[in-house]
Amino acid sequence: MKLITKLFLICLGTQFIWPSLVFSKPKIIVASKIFTESYILAEILAQTIEDAGEAEVERKIGLGATGILFESLKSGQIDIYPEYTGTIAEIFFKNPKLQDHISLNKELDPLGLKITNGLGFNNTYALAILDSEKNKNLDKISDLRNHPKVRLGFTHEFLKRNDGFDALTNHYKLKIKNFKDMEHSLIYQSLIDGNLDIAEVYSTDAKIKKYGLRILKDDLNFFPKYQGVFFYRKNIETDFPKTYSAIKDLENNINESKMIELNAKSEIENWSFEKTASYFLKKDSEKSFVSWDLLWRRTKEHFSLVFISLMAAIIFGVPAGYFSSRYTKVGSILMALSGVLQTIPSLALLCFLIPLFGIGYLPSVIALFLYALLPILRNAYLGFSGIDSRLTESAKTLGLSKLQCLLKVEIPLASPSILSGIKISAVMNVGGATLAAFVGAGGFGAIIVTGLALNDTHLILLGAVPSALMAIGVHIFFEIVDLYCIPRGLKK
Repeated sequence: MKLITKLFLICLGTQFIWPSLVFSKPKIIVASKIFTESYILAEILAQTIEDAGEAEVERKIGLGATGILFESLKSGQIDIYPEYTGTIAEIFFKNPKLQDHISLNKELDPLGLKITNGLGFNNTYALAILDSEKNKNLDKISDLRNHPKVRLGFTHEFLKRNDGFDALTNHYKLKIKNFKDMEHSLIYQSLIDGNLDIAEVYSTDAKIKKYGLRILKDDLNFFPKYQGVFFYRKNIETDFPKTYSAIKDLENNINESKMIELNAKSEIENWSFEKTASYFLKKDSEKSFVSWDLLWRRTKEHFSLVFISLMAAIIFGVPAGYFSSRYTKVGSILMALSGVLQTIPSLALLCFLIPLFGIGYLPSVIALFLYALLPILRNAYLGFSGIDSRLTESAKTLGLSKLQCLLKVEIPLASPSILSGIKISAVMNVGGATLAAFVGAGGFGAIIVTGLALNDTHLILLGAVPSALMAIGVHIFFEIVDLYCIPRGLKK
């Protein structure tokens, strides 16, 4: 037990001390949303900052949706990320009239935030349809009034936006009942497979041309402009003047055709985001989406998430299980609370923890710890409460103290149940840790999320297969632990 505690403290300390020893320069944290264009722009930004030489760059690529990024920027957990003027006006300020940079920056000033001038392209929302003979009568959005049975696909975010689905249907007086919400990366495939008739897309998306789609005309001018910008904390201007100047040089430097070309490099030609960014910046890069170095780094991140959360759950759960077996009323409350935690969806729990603990490693470990707790707590409780009282009484009669009785009699007798709970929690945590990528904690989930953004099955498997292999390895490890830790008389 002492050894486990020491290992836990060493690993926990390493997570917080090591980064401060490694980075000698100040750090700028660059983040992005979970779609191709945002990945590319964030990588262009990261390489530009690195080339300026004033600061190290920490990448939190694919950190999450708009709300998570905005809150992270306000709280200082990230420093800069690609955004769109329409999103800032509609989502953050609920005022679609805030379209120019001067008025937007005036509203952002009290928050200590700012946006650059436009990067040179407008990536607004649009509705796309297969360009076929069947759809020749659909030319503009208002034509949908005569086709109420069409099947439409929208992203989760678009359905909830003030300038999204409800506003669109009201503006065009549409009566749409047959629609689905799904991840952006899956919408195109559903359209090609015939599961949808019309899909919400981004106007600079390279897949529009790849799949032979046609954009329905916005004949009543519903969709606002979404000028691409970099959204940043104002201290960058004063703390990193050379870096800020380099970022400003990117303004009006990426027109719509160039953005479509860059998206196509990653989505169609399967270039890595690093290579696509280097191509735009006219640098040489042959990086693939997943190098061995990156895969090893993701493996260490994933293992760290699983190990730290599991150790914490063991250190708390086993004693709590013993305590619950002695005080059943308190124990029933503890198990009820841990059981309720299991019913909370993983992403919902992570979103709840972000305001309290920020983004990244810490909220992910806490969430995994909470999910790992119930199997360990319940199995420890069952193991200790199932011990025949005559055995403990015999031990006391032989002169064993309470501590000796616990260590030499009760824990060995309860070990099959305890180890079973630990094994279940360990395997569950390997799978659950993939969701940590949505809050910037890395791991195999970061590779999977990138694959989802590109609709790349190969890339998804590059994250999913190592995760599955780690789960199998963890299971085998605890099977071996069973052989050495469970008393021979208790083995079946």
